[in-house]
Amino acid sequence: MSVTVKIKKIHPDAKLPKYAKEGDACMDVASTRMEITDKFIEYGTGLTLEIPEGYVCLLFPRSSVTNKDMMLKNSIGVLDSGYRGEMIFRFHRFSNEIYEVGERIGQIMVIPRPYMVIEEVDNLSESERGTGGFGHTGK
Repeated sequence: MSVTVKIKKIHPDAKLPKYAKEGDACMDVASTRMEITDKFIEYGTGLTLEIPEGYVCLLFPRSSVTNKDMMLKNSIGVLDSGYRGEMIFRFHRFSNEIYEVGERIGQIMVIPRPYMVIEEVDNLSESERGTGGFGHTGK
């Protein structure tokens, strides 16, 4: 299964996303610029995308973020099909260990977006789990 995503470079150093290895679920994305504020560190990718209608692009941190003492601010980014701005990754940073401009800073996946229909009801069906919440199945 494949989907075609149109990408426009808006920075001369922008690199197209690519799979690092055969079989990878996500494509790696590199940065073209960095902005550091007292609240976050932001990486621009120099890329704008045209996500087909009925799809969504999800932005994830790379596993290498565990070596950087950083965390993607919104945990998972969402690019809707109507968004045409720059793909940006914004991180909390907890130390001076950060990605440098030009490094791969995140990864993306484009998947079908289901259209949800909400149905309000008085009761929900029973399940084995029921209302058991965080850690209810044991340690």
